[in-house]
Amino acid sequence: MHSLSAPTRREAVLLIFVFVSLLLFSRIGYDTTGIKFWDVNKSGASPAHTSTLGESWRTRITWSSGHVPNTRVVSHVPGWTIFDNLFVLNGTVFVVTDFPSSIPDRLTITSTAVDIFNGEDAVNSRTPGDREMQIISTSQAQRLFGSSAESIDGVTWLVNDPPQFITHYYHWSAELFFGFWRTYSSLDTSIDEMGKSILPALRRIFFVHADADHWRDYALMNQWVLRSAFPSLTTEYSYDWEDRAAMGRPMILDRVIFTDRAAAMHGHHFLSTGRTAAEPSALPGSAHWWSTIRANVIRVCGLDPNVVGDMAQTPVITYISRQEWGRRMLKQEDHERLVEELHKLRDLYGYEVNVVEMDKLSRAEQFELAARTTIMMGVHGNGLTSLVWMRPSPRATVMEFFFPGGFAQDYEYTTRALGMVHYGFWGDEYFTSPDTPEQAYPPGFQGTNIPIDGAVVARLCHERLLLQ
Repeated sequence: MHSLSAPTRREAVLLIFVFVSLLLFSRIGYDTTGIKFWDVNKSGASPAHTSTLGESWRTRITWSSGHVPNTRVVSHVPGWTIFDNLFVLNGTVFVVTDFPSSIPDRLTITSTAVDIFNGEDAVNSRTPGDREMQIISTSQAQRLFGSSAESIDGVTWLVNDPPQFITHYYHWSAELFFGFWRTYSSLDTSIDEMGKSILPALRRIFFVHADADHWRDYALMNQWVLRSAFPSLTTEYSYDWEDRAAMGRPMILDRVIFTDRAAAMHGHHFLSTGRTAAEPSALPGSAHWWSTIRANVIRVCGLDPNVVGDMAQTPVITYISRQEWGRRMLKQEDHERLVEELHKLRDLYGYEVNVVEMDKLSRAEQFELAARTTIMMGVHGNGLTSLVWMRPSPRATVMEFFFPGGFAQDYEYTTRALGMVHYGFWGDEYFTSPDTPEQAYPPGFQGTNIPIDGAVVARLCHERLLLQ
């Protein structure tokens, strides 16, 4: 018989080395999670132009004579365009193609980004020229750019809007950011209810016409939404754009979501709704397209998007009061009756009822409450922007109170775009899509004597919460 001797130290070291090597190969050699699903043929570009996770530091794209990378329009509706290989030189955007007829009308892509006002002169002042964007051939690009460009890799969101509307919670979260994500998410129609997506995260934003102080809103909500949705995001502002332009070197952006409010106003969806974010609704998309953003934002508040807002939970009714705002307020006696009727629902059926003034809550408390809410209600106003954090379900409802004869589509459109139901109220009357009135702002719309019948509101709440 032969006895087995203990391995020598050298043999033990070799065995450990082999085991570690096998472990590393099993984790790295077949990993596909870093592959960008949009990889396309970069004809004529150097091998360095292929974007993969863990690539070496890449600062410049080079090409041989006559092989400038072509710009590709990946997706487009007025005001919302996704480009691959978009060039920028001296602050001007260049679309490089030998097939210019394949590029949408420049008027529906970009503008001069001046403030938006009504009137023919104001409309004409927004019309873009060659300073804003040019469509050039590959031979023109070769002469203009030479044989290289500075690389801006990953996914970039280029915001070509003035600060005019950006510095407002609704116009940011329920319009600009809303429209951006609806556009980008059209590239992943498999997004599920919990927000799982194959889309690479947004890497940066270029605020071409806004400085660092003029994209934040007075309630400090915009930055919370952006930073929680994309924690690794970097932002550049108008001064940074000018710095890059002053370098006199062309840039090539891998993938760009190019957004322009004025350009969106040429679309027929905007003309029918008054909402620039309505244009991307024409693109393909998952029914759960917004769930990615909602999940990221409410996780920062410590909530589990798998649970919060689920129909198995106790229904939550949230009335957002404006009674101390000084405008757009209910009659005081109607406000008190509404609260009384909602409390009756609580006592009879066990519903959770919250009567809140959003400005009295912390930002985290606002997101947390909205995420749990089944029915949200209030007079037309910024507080209703929180509806975007509700979880869509057959019961999910927004009830908006207007002065009789008045109507605005802001929250009505946003509610429907998320797959929820909106009711507008004129006192004891209510209406819902498709039977909504024309937009109107009669005397009294901004006033402090808006009527509401609390009993009618409570009855509709109970009817909605009986749905399965």
